[in-house]
Order: sequence, then structure tokens, then C-alpha cells
Amino acid sequence: MSLLFYTIFLRLYLLGIRLAALKNEKARLWLKGRKNIWNRLGTLVGSDNKIIWFHCASLGEFEQGRPVMEELKKLYPQYKLLLTFFSPSGYEVRKNYPLADWVFYLPPDSPSNAKKFLETVRPSLVVFVKYEFWYHYLSAISRRMIPLLLVSAVFRPGQPFFRWYGAFHRYMLSCFTHIFVQNAAAEELLKKAGFEQTTSIAGDTRFDRVLEIANQPKPIAAAAAFINGMNCIVAGSTWEQDENALREALAAIKDPSLKLIIAPHEINENRLAKLRKVFPDAVLYSAIAADERPCVSAGTLIIDNIGMLASLYQYSYISYVGGGFTKDGVHNVLEAAVYGKPVLIGPNYQKYREATELIQVKGADSFSTAKELENIIITLLKDRALYQQKSQAAKEYVVSQAGACKIIIDFIQENRLLTNR
Repeated sequence: MSLLFYTIFLRLYLLGIRLAALKNEKARLWLKGRKNIWNRLGTLVGSDNKIIWFHCASLGEFEQGRPVMEELKKLYPQYKLLLTFFSPSGYEVRKNYPLADWVFYLPPDSPSNAKKFLETVRPSLVVFVKYEFWYHYLSAISRRMIPLLLVSAVFRPGQPFFRWYGAFHRYMLSCFTHIFVQNAAAEELLKKAGFEQTTSIAGDTRFDRVLEIANQPKPIAAAAAFINGMNCIVAGSTWEQDENALREALAAIKDPSLKLIIAPHEINENRLAKLRKVFPDAVLYSAIAADERPCVSAGTLIIDNIGMLASLYQYSYISYVGGGFTKDGVHNVLEAAVYGKPVLIGPNYQKYREATELIQVKGADSFSTAKELENIIITLLKDRALYQQKSQAAKEYVVSQAGACKIIIDFIQENRLLTNR
């Protein structure tokens, strides 16, 4: 892709967003959140602050970057933290993140926007999380010689960076002061592409984040009361295919002592209505949460809010992570595995290293049909020794992969990226 094609792509993308906003709520939020952004940026950020700027595409990348943000705030309290998002699914959930001094949408990529943004913010350090390669922003940061890090990055051989026509994309990689990748395969790709001096393996900061959550899990009284000492499957980030498989499997098992908690991937009126048709005996979390001692006889609890899932998994006997029947694949298995419970996922997980490795160490199982899911659940309920082995394997895998945050922080300190700025 050349700069001309990139410019055309950006203009078409903006046009597509405006058209989609006529019917799509996320597109409307994307536009609304960027309205009058320059006035708000100039008013809030000011000119006398030392600023560390973190950019995340969405909510998942925020969770990856969060351990690094929090550690930097501890070590450098004199610096303010600016957090930007590209997607409404990240911004709308974390716009009130208390550790950040400011949270904004990132203005669309263009030479003028990048120049104006950097002149307004004047960051001392910039950290992009996992991906998001915006040519004009990266170029402007590099020209100003501002330290720029990419953390928890993952690369695949088929990406443009590593193709004969990828000079434009490789230039964007050259703008980074250092790139911290998750694994050796990504490191090897970057080294072959000429980035040996600016690439190193740190691992995935999500491992640090989920361990932090699991070490201090938030109690959810209504969930505990719903389970009431019984075995429970906590199914997170589910789609319709996941829910249908669970319904068929549990209907065949016919165990009245086995409870189910479902936290769907999307929460809206239409989605919840469909889910209640699949599980007609279900009760909504909002219906029991206000009661200090809810008496719940239902077999299924539907979570109708956002932000609870990472703590919900602490109550599972078996954890189910959804998305394995979708094109994009399974969602975050680490949130579940960190509590040391067996994890179940659908068949599409191969492009996620942590899911593949969790299966390899036997901390998780994959299935393709409701019958296979039924058999796995029955085995885990009956075979206590196997259950314990899988539980231990899941927890040990997460613990063994921790430490990415420390590697990144050590690099920042050893290279004095903030101390002298």
C-alpha cells in the first residue's frame, strides 16, 4: 500500500462510518465521541503537564496495556496519563477509568490531525498496545523523536509487513523505538524484516493483568447466592452458537444440581430477549442483584451488564469461553484459566496462542458439537482426579507466562525514556 492508497482508504473509511451512523449505534458513537475533540483536548490537557500517552484500539487492548499503565503511574507520579481509544467498545466502557487523567477518542489519522494532536498533548512517552498502525501519527511521533513503544504485539507471516509490497507498512514499524512481541515466532518475523535491533520478546501483558484480578477478585454476592454451593458452569462472552450448544448439552445431562451463569458477548434488549427464549427458566442478574439475600431457584442466571466477567469466573466449577464458533474465534481464555478451573472452548481457537497452548498443557478442551460438549462436562463432573489435573494445568500455565510488564518497565527505566524528559 502506498501513501496515496492509504489516504484514499482513510477517506472511504470515514465516509463509510458516516453512512453506517444512520443505522448503527457504534458508528454514531464513533462520530459523536470525536465531535469538538480539539476544544476538549486543549481545555483539559493544558500546556504545563508531563504526559504519557497510551493508545488502545478497544477494550481488549486496554486490558493488555493496563498493567504497564498502572506500574508507570506508581513509578512516575509526576506524569499525567492520557488514554485514547479507536473503538466505542473500548472508550464507552473505560471513559471513566480512574487512573487516567484524560480519556479520549483518537482523532482520525491525517497529517494535520497528527500534528495538532502532538502539539496539544506534547507527550514524553507514547505506548501503542498490540496493534493499530496509523501512518501519520507514527510518522509525526518519530519525527519529533518521542520514545514510541509497541507492547504485546503479535505478527503473522501473511501480513503486509513481511510481503514484497510491504515497504509502506515496514516504514510504520521503523517509527517505533522498540517493539515488544509476545512470542519467538513474531520476533523471528521482525528480525528477518530488518528490525533485529528494535525487537525483543516480552510476552503478553494480559497474563499479568488476569493474575492481578484473580489475586484480588471482586466478590459478587448475587452470583454466590445463585450458585448456593452447587457446581456451576460460568459461560463468558457467548454467542448464539455457544448458547445453543450449552442448552442441548445441559438438557441431555439433566443434572438439577448443575447451575449455569451466562455473560453474553453483546448486551442489548434484542440479544437478551433471544437468550431468554433459549433458557426460558433463566433469571436476570439485575432482577436479583438489589436483594441482599436473593432466593434463586432458577437453573440459569443471565448477566445483563458489562465489566463483571473477569471476576465471575471465580465462581465456576467449569469455565466456558465463547466465540469459538465465530469467524474471529474464541475470546479471552486467560480470564477464566487464571482461577484454576478447566476451560471449554469451541473449535475456532487456532490463531490465539494462549488458547492453543492451554489445550496443549491440558488445561482446556475444545469441542465441535453439543454431544462432545456434553461428554466433556460429564467426564469432568465424574472424574475428580482428571478435574484436578486440568484445574492445576490451567493455573500453572497462566503463572508460567507472567512477567511481560516487568520487562517493559525495565526497558523504560534502563533506557531512561522518562527520567530525563
